[in-house]
Amino acid sequence: MSSLAFMRATLGPVLRLMFRPQVEGAENIPGTGPVILAGNHLTFIDSLILPVCCERPVYFIGKDEYVTGKGIKGRAMAWFFRGAGMIPVDRDGGRGGVAALMTGRRVLEEGKVFSIYPEGTRSPDGRLYRGRTGIARLTLMTGAPVVPFAVIGTDKIQPGGKGMPRPGKVTVRFGEPLEFSRYDGMDRDRYVLRAVTDSVMTEVMRLSGQEYVDMYATKAKAA
Repeated sequence: MSSLAFMRATLGPVLRLMFRPQVEGAENIPGTGPVILAGNHLTFIDSLILPVCCERPVYFIGKDEYVTGKGIKGRAMAWFFRGAGMIPVDRDGGRGGVAALMTGRRVLEEGKVFSIYPEGTRSPDGRLYRGRTGIARLTLMTGAPVVPFAVIGTDKIQPGGKGMPRPGKVTVRFGEPLEFSRYDGMDRDRYVLRAVTDSVMTEVMRLSGQEYVDMYATKAKAA
C-alpha cells in the first residue's frame, strides 16, 4: 500500500469524525482522466479535508519546507504531507511559480487529479479574492477540465488558519466541470488567461457564497 493510500485509510476516518463533511456534487468529478480541482482557500486544513471528500486521490502543491525538516519530527512531517498528497515545491524562489505550474502539468499529464487554489494564498478575511492565471494556463496546456469547488466552514473550526482545529461541521461543494477547448492554442494570450480565470472564480463564488474582491489576496495581506 502506498503512503497516500495508507493516509487516506487511516486519516480519512479521523477527519470525517472530527469535521463531519457534507459533500455536494461529488459526481461532478470525472472518474478517470486528468482533472483540475479549483476552489477557495480559507485555512490550512482545506488541503486535508478536500481529499477525504473525493473518491480519487488528490495531489496538490505545498512548500518544500514541510518535508525538509530534520530529526524524527522532520521525517514524520515529511511522511505525513507526502502521504496526504502534497508535492513539495520551492515557491519562494524567483522561478517558484513556474516550478509549481510545471509540477501541476506533470500530474495532469499522468491522468491524475490536481488541486489548486487560484487565489494563491489563504483569504485574509473570509472573502474571495482575484484568481491568479496559473489555473487558466494549466487547463489550456493540458486540456484537463476544471471542477470548481468551495470549502465552507473551515474558517470557523480553525480561525486564522493556525493552531489546532476544533471539531465542527464543514461543507465541500463541487460544481459542474468547466472546459475551455474553444481557447486551444491561446495559453499565452493574457486576455484569454484572465477570462478563463475569471470564469472559474465566478463559479467558485457562486458555490461558496463569498463576497468577491477584485484584487489579489497577497496585496490585501500586505496593506
